[in-house]
Formats: sequence, C-alpha cells, structure tokens
Amino acid sequence: MISRDLRTVNFQQEKESSSFGRGCVGGHPNARHNLGCIEGSRGKEDRAMKHFIISASLGEEVSMNSLKNGLNAGLVSEEDFAAALRAHQAAVDAMKSQRKVVEEAVQGMEAAKAARQN
Repeated sequence: MISRDLRTVNFQQEKESSSFGRGCVGGHPNARHNLGCIEGSRGKEDRAMKHFIISASLGEEVSMNSLKNGLNAGLVSEEDFAAALRAHQAAVDAMKSQRKVVEEAVQGMEAAKAARQN
C-alpha cells in the first residue's frame, strides 16, 4: 500500500512539474517561480536559483525574495543577484508604464463617451 501511495505522489509531482514547465515556456513568471520551488524541494538548488533569476527578471517579487535568501545562503553570486535585481526593476518599471498607458486610454475613452452624451 505504501509503495502504491509513493508512486501516486511521484506521478502527481511529475504532472505538476510538467504543467509548470509548459507555463515557463509560455513566459509566465509565477510558473517559473513554482518550478524553482519544486527543484529546490528536490535538492537541486542550482536549478532552483536559475528559475528564480529568470522569474525575478520578469518582475516576480516572490522570486526576488527567494534570491535574497539564496544570496544569504551562498547559492547565488552577488553578480547574478545584482543582474537579476536590475532586470527585475526594469520589468517592474515597464509594467508600471504599461498600466499608466492603459489607464490614460480608459480615461480618454470615458471622457469621449461623456462628451458624446452631453
């Protein structure tokens, strides 16, 4: 019975890992972070840190925190951390810019709609 349960758990972990892998290919930072967590739980800290670096570079805040922990534990070099931090900040700034453009467009549409109604 225990053997069957372990096979079920292993199958479920492989299924989750595969799903996150497909998400990573699609450029989803949260999926990349989750895959890093899976790799870390399997004892593959180097691979986990690589996933966190990529995810943080895409703007994922939780991955940035994981990298800070990795830096403190000696799993990430200061150079890699600094590069990821710069990329993270650039991604966050880009997202803010996009949000601002969308908000301005929505406000413009609402103003035009209000003008038409008057």
